[in-house]
Parts: sequence; structure tokens; C-alpha cells
Amino acid sequence: MSALVIVAHGSHLNPDSSTPTHDHADTIRAVGAFDEVRTGFWKEEPSFHEVLRTVDADEVYVVPLFVSEGYFTEQVIPRELRLDGWDPEAWDSDGTSATDVTLTAEDTGQRIHYCGPVGTHDSMTDVIVRRAESVTGDPAVGEGFGIAVVGHGTKRNENSAKAIEYHADRIEALGRFDEVQALFMDEDPEVDDVTDFFESEDVVVVPLFIADGYHTQEDIPEDMGLTDDYRTGWDTPTEVDGHRIWYAGAVGTEPLMADVVLERAADAGANVGGAIERVREETRQSESVAGD
Repeated sequence: MSALVIVAHGSHLNPDSSTPTHDHADTIRAVGAFDEVRTGFWKEEPSFHEVLRTVDADEVYVVPLFVSEGYFTEQVIPRELRLDGWDPEAWDSDGTSATDVTLTAEDTGQRIHYCGPVGTHDSMTDVIVRRAESVTGDPAVGEGFGIAVVGHGTKRNENSAKAIEYHADRIEALGRFDEVQALFMDEDPEVDDVTDFFESEDVVVVPLFIADGYHTQEDIPEDMGLTDDYRTGWDTPTEVDGHRIWYAGAVGTEPLMADVVLERAADAGANVGGAIERVREETRQSESVAGD
């Protein structure tokens, strides 16, 4: 038997924070890639500390639903899971290249394949692009459009910005969009000035956040000038300084995110069969139906 455990931050204040985690778990459960699929949270139940006790399998793949490598993925999660012998150097990462390491959970004895965060996996680039397709309703969106990948940014963790810049560079290399820019909330270049960085009349803005919350639903829309008061909402697109801004909301709410979770586990050795292809097909079909 093998199990998948998706670990995420969660929130005591925002009941919707855990919704994407549960949604992606349901998607993966439905394609039958694992005997068990469980979720664990820092701020909700079951906690990181207890989640392995909810799993019967001896072989467990743990995938952090986090954007970047840092405090949670390198300290909090391994400590709370009680991974014997954990050392961040085991990932041998430059800040965006964490893969996986196999360790034993001290108190349960389970074999744990601890994976890097979803936010730095190459497949996240596809999810960002899919998010642009979803918000515009155009599966071929690109020509005539700019795209901004937005992150929190913080001087306390340089890897926070690295993940944003990494995917912006990968999207630019695709040659699909006329312009690509990495923007941040708490460091330069700032998302407040989004229209200063684009000549394209149409700009898609995709926040690299796992769940919609205070930053994605309040701060960023107001900072970009989509609305003076987030409580009144905004149009999609909204015209700002002669540009049409297509604001996509948190990338983690995109159904295709389940694919990244599966790919992380598969990279660590999980036998997921054709589940990755099925998730890609089914999320594309579900979005087509929703858009009809």
C-alpha cells in the first residue's frame, strides 16, 4: 500500500484557505493513483504533527502545497512529521530545485518520501499558463497579451522571489506571450505599478499563491487599482491606465494544480500509472464545461 499526504498552511481565520487542498486531494483520490490520500495543515486539523497517524500505509509520499522552499518546507514540516535524520542539504537545492528525500518517521516507522514544494516544480509553469487561459476564457491566449506572475516577496527569504522569477523566465522562454514580468507585493518591482511594466493593452495577472485570501482578494486588487474597495468587487477585465487587467486570483485554486502534486510524487518514485494524463484531460474538460 502507498499513500499520498498533501500538507498545506490552512488558516484559523479564513475557512476557504484549505478548500484548494481538499479539492486537489479529491481529484487525485478520484483517479485512484494511491490507496490513500490524506491532507494535513499547520493551522487546521489534522495537524502536521498528527496527519501520519491518519494513514494506514507504510509507504507515504508527502507533498507540500507551498510556493517556495524556506521555513515551512525546510523546518516546520520535517520537524512536525518527525522525520529522522532530516537535513535541508539533502535536497541539494539552489532555492528552486528541491526534489525528494526518503526518511523514516520516528514514531510511526513509516517510510516517508518527502518532496519539494509544488511551487518550484516545472509543471507549475503549465498551471500559471492554464490560469491565464481560464480567466480569459481563451485556450490560445498569448499573442497581444502580457502576463505578470505575482508573488509576496520578502527580504527574510530570498527563495520567495526565486520561485516567482523562475516561472516568469520559463513562461518567457515559451514565446507565447508578448511580455512577461515577475512582480511582488513587498519588494521591487511592485505589483502596485503593474501598468508601468507593460506596453500590451491586455495584461493577465496571476498571483503565485496557494489559496485566495487577504492578499489575493484584498491587497492586490486594491493595489493594482481594480477597485477602491475590495468588498464591492471588480470587473474582469478592468481598465487601468489604458490597459485591460485580467486578474486571475490565486494559482493554487486552478484545478490543474492536482497534476503538480502527482508529478512531485511520481518524481519521488510513486507509481501513479496514467493518473497524470487523466488529471490533465479531466481538468481541461471540466473547465470547458464550466465555460459553456
